[in-house]
Order: sequence, then structure tokens, then C-alpha cells
Amino acid sequence: MNLEIPNNIFQQMLKQAEAEAPIEACGILAGSNSKVKKLYKMTNTERSSDHFMMEPAEQFKVVKDIRSAGMKMLAIYHSHPATPARPSQEDIRLSFTPDVTYVIVSLQDSSCPAIKGFLIKNGNVTEVPVKIIEQ
Repeated sequence: MNLEIPNNIFQQMLKQAEAEAPIEACGILAGSNSKVKKLYKMTNTERSSDHFMMEPAEQFKVVKDIRSAGMKMLAIYHSHPATPARPSQEDIRLSFTPDVTYVIVSLQDSSCPAIKGFLIKNGNVTEVPVKIIEQ
């Protein structure tokens, strides 16, 4: 299963990650058939550089909006301001949402940001191809 993210949405994720650094930025990607159609920026209530926690009221509102638009939550994304685009032990431990791709945007090399996706289930991590597409 590939995850397709339009370039304009990837650029929004990147701008959010850069603006919120050195804390981790986070959000939700929604769409259908593995193609992202909408980005929802979320608040990292932990304001931490090595993990994130989404604001519950924001999450509830976003899930309601996704359902009313006939879309599905495809991914939860967050940034790694200074580390590679791979799940940390904290990311794995806090991956509570099944059947979504966990997308990580790494700013470790600011001249070449990286994006990768992962399925995380019962502590097992499997990389999922992420494709940035033109609209």
C-alpha cells in the first residue's frame, strides 16, 4: 500500500515543520484510496522536540470533519527536527491508531528534508512507500 501526497500538501507539512522547529510539528492527513486530499495541522500539546501529543478536542473536530466529507484518516504525521525520518522508541510506544500510516518529515538535513511512512502495529514497524505527486 503506497501513500500518495500531493506536492502542495507536502510543502504545507514542510513549512509547518520548519516553523515549529525545534518542537515536533504534527497533524493528520485525510483522503481516500491511499491518496491524500486534505491536511489538518494539529497542536503538539507537549511542545517537545522528541515527541508529540495532539490536542484531544482538535482531534475530535478533525475526525468529525473527515467523516462528514466522506474521507478516511490515512496518516498521522509529525516532524523530527534533528533526527532521521524513522520512528523513535517513543513513536512506536505511542502509536495508538491502527490502520493508518505514520508519516515522519525529517529536517535533520535542512537542504534535503526527508519524508517516510510506516505502519506500526503491536510494536512492529513496516516501511510504507510515500510518493509525492503533482496534482
